[in-house]
Amino acid sequence: MRERPTANPANRFAKATVEYDPGDGPPPSSVTLLQDHSRSILSHNDSPDLGFSWSVNPYRGCVHACHYCISPETPVLMGDGRTRAIADLKVGDEIYGTRLDGKYRYYVRTTVLDHWEVVKPAYQVTLADGTELVASGDHRFLTSMRGWKHVMPAVKGQRPFLTTNNSLAGTGSFASPPVENPPYRAGYLCGMVRGDALLRRAEYNNGDRRSISHQFRLALCDLEALHRSKRYLVEFAVETHEYEFAAAIGNRRSLQAIRVGSRAAFERITGLIAWPAYASDSWHKGFLAGIFDAEGSCDGWAIRIANGDQTIVRRTCESLGRFGFDYVVETRERERPMHYVRIRGGMRENLRFFHTVDPAITRKRDIEGSAIKFKNDLRVVSIEPVGKQVLVDITTGTGDFIANGVVSHNCYARPTHEYLDMGAGTDFDTKIVYKPRAAELLRGAFDAKSWKGELVMFSGVTDCYQPFEAKLRLTRACLEVCLEYRNPVSVISKSALIERDIDLFQQLAAEADCHVSVSLAFIDAEAARAIEPWAPAPERRLKVIEAMAKAGVPVGIMVAPIIPGLNDRDLPALLARAADAGASSAGWTLLRLPGAVAPVFEERVRAAMPLRADKILARVRDTRSGRTYDSRFHVRGRGEGRYAETIAALFDATAIRLGLKPRHSEDEDDDEPPTTFRRPPRRGPQLALPLLDD
Repeated sequence: MRERPTANPANRFAKATVEYDPGDGPPPSSVTLLQDHSRSILSHNDSPDLGFSWSVNPYRGCVHACHYCISPETPVLMGDGRTRAIADLKVGDEIYGTRLDGKYRYYVRTTVLDHWEVVKPAYQVTLADGTELVASGDHRFLTSMRGWKHVMPAVKGQRPFLTTNNSLAGTGSFASPPVENPPYRAGYLCGMVRGDALLRRAEYNNGDRRSISHQFRLALCDLEALHRSKRYLVEFAVETHEYEFAAAIGNRRSLQAIRVGSRAAFERITGLIAWPAYASDSWHKGFLAGIFDAEGSCDGWAIRIANGDQTIVRRTCESLGRFGFDYVVETRERERPMHYVRIRGGMRENLRFFHTVDPAITRKRDIEGSAIKFKNDLRVVSIEPVGKQVLVDITTGTGDFIANGVVSHNCYARPTHEYLDMGAGTDFDTKIVYKPRAAELLRGAFDAKSWKGELVMFSGVTDCYQPFEAKLRLTRACLEVCLEYRNPVSVISKSALIERDIDLFQQLAAEADCHVSVSLAFIDAEAARAIEPWAPAPERRLKVIEAMAKAGVPVGIMVAPIIPGLNDRDLPALLARAADAGASSAGWTLLRLPGAVAPVFEERVRAAMPLRADKILARVRDTRSGRTYDSRFHVRGRGEGRYAETIAALFDATAIRLGLKPRHSEDEDDDEPPTTFRRPPRRGPQLALPLLDD
């Protein structure tokens, strides 16, 4: 087999790695074989929408993965609404990612699953609003019109990449957080105390005696703001006592409070909250944080700060204007008018406010469920190389994160080869893992008393007729064991190598339940090559069907995957060709794009079919209620909605007209035929092995 260019992402379990400069890459990879000495060969699944429970997997491999990374200083949007440099994130941290629901993408909280560093050539992406992002050429950002795009084109081959005037999705660069210095603390206390505290001096006449009381009390249901206020007061030499002000009743939360009653403390607090003749930026940031914690709210669309005191409202507006916020004052007329200062500008300005002033109350900074808008000027104006740098990547639960205000793709989940200390790129194509004792393990599993002769599928993971099967003959040896035990067998493959074992299939068909399915989803050779570049051409696979049928082997076609908008229209012609070749049954599966598979598919279809990609992706979402995938049983393989129903109706009507029986269909009779399984007479001591892998 010919060599292939080597392109492996760094192993997720390694904390640092070095990558070659473009043009100076590692030598090409040759296909090699690696032995897997697992002690099991049968894998079990309990999925109700699969036509089998047990499968044999002699080989492992053929999995695709990519690698993306970004500058360590890049701020990431945390789950509490604050930001943190990506280099400082830890596994388990809660951050914001996104979720695509229908036509819109929404902010959702997710978790950091992995975190590591690499050394790679880096590029600075500058946007029209001044946002700057430093990332590798492999990193991908979400564009407003064209989906995910890499920073740079591929060194070899094709992939979508950023160009000037592409607009990215998000709010744009995050503001820097304030410094908690004395002016900031004083400003915060001014806003909090004036907005929500009791600060009172009272005189009492008790007969001939005149007494004066000094009282300070701050009662809040949000402990974050209460404890910040208490801590700041301590730093200004004011000690307070914390107590329960009101217990929780019904839907009302409990109130905790701090208080102090000394004259010195009263005068100290009064001085702290006095309006300054001149205030620094830090004071204004603190004041806005305090008044927002005391009187502010955010409904996901706009920030509002309410107060009936005209002086407090005027001071709030002055502070907002100092930092360039666009606002409007709305008044609700009543006996005591209430004024609402509303910040305009949507999510971009909401986040800029939160990051600029840093209020304490987390629940008021919640943006989960808010839609991502494309109103900001995030056009790419330049992409410049900045040399090799240490870059950082993470894996998240949603497959993305918010990097400096832009929706950024993360690394995919760890492919299985990485557990074997191999790469997740070319290694998957060239380092084929195989089980040399596959037949021995299968015989041991069939000898186990717990084995009842259920149907065994070849194969549940990768094609059991890998090219090296011609030499290793592992699948053939396993089929010989099935014949020896007369165990029911079903085989699915794209490979023409399956013709080699026609003699075994003939015997299995005569002595046991046996069926062969040829996986074929395209009748157009060009489309097939674009989507399945390493698989045999459609005409060659039709010849496999013909050869099996002529040999008397029950054979069918498995149309998988049906890609809405691409090959669904070819179903009648494809099924007719299969029936003409001798197929007696047919099954189908709708394209499935779980997790990180969706962006991989989008990348490939845009590279291979740029003019048809948008239509295909739209049709895929039409069959998934606006999403790219639905993991529910009986829906994941069939889809739902009018377009999915049309595909199913077209397939069923064509299959009935052609006399093709359904294969692994939900409409099949649930009654399994009696098994043909029989254990042969023992020929000597048998090796007892724990061979059933659940």
